[in-house]
Amino acid sequence: MKSKKNNFLSNLKSISLAVFIALVIRSFIAEPFNIPSGSMKPNLLVGDFIFVSKWSYGYSRHSLPFSIPILPKKIFSKKPKRGDIVVFKTPEDNRTDYIKRVIGLPGDKIRIVNGEIILNESKIVRKKMNDFLDNDKKTSIRRVRKYEEYHEYVNIEVLDIMDNGIADNTEMFIVPDGHFFVMGDNRDNSQDSRFRNVGYIPFDNLVGKARFIFFSLENSRFLEFWKWPKAIRLKRIFKKLI
Repeated sequence: MKSKKNNFLSNLKSISLAVFIALVIRSFIAEPFNIPSGSMKPNLLVGDFIFVSKWSYGYSRHSLPFSIPILPKKIFSKKPKRGDIVVFKTPEDNRTDYIKRVIGLPGDKIRIVNGEIILNESKIVRKKMNDFLDNDKKTSIRRVRKYEEYHEYVNIEVLDIMDNGIADNTEMFIVPDGHFFVMGDNRDNSQDSRFRNVGYIPFDNLVGKARFIFFSLENSRFLEFWKWPKAIRLKRIFKKLI
């Protein structure tokens, strides 16, 4: 009986240690996320699984599971660069994870005119590329206009589904201190800082920077492992994100 009790306590300690290590890694080093929507096409697709580095912008309560309010403010902070793909908690509820790209830094003036970004009174140059072939949800392949935008640190591939979209012409946005303006790369299919339900993203709400894709499934769920042979997108595995 004593031996069984000792074995139980030993197993409990091992499990507790494993859970603790997993929580430390998830909170302070890297956390996996999956992409549930097409708002970041063509760079992130539905079914992509990505690793997000937690150290990139420092740590806040949103770095911890369930946003436990242990940290009163961000520590070891480092501001993102324009063009970074970031995961953040939406200011609306401070719980929902979104992934978008940083377009505006504190103090920037941003306006969208006919689908093009005017940043601090200068138009972001973009160049037409070959169309993006979209075949999500097992529908017939759809051709979508794709452009390359030339930003300060990085060139970004973006989609422009339609002219005169709901957010193709906006008011002037002036990014407040300690906040960031984010947009999805799929410009006509993204809820982002152009809309009031998202708005400007507080620095404390940044969870981390998207680094690379570690797994990817096309039109299949992760637990549907019997579909993996046909569903795995091998070319996307370990793809670095920019």
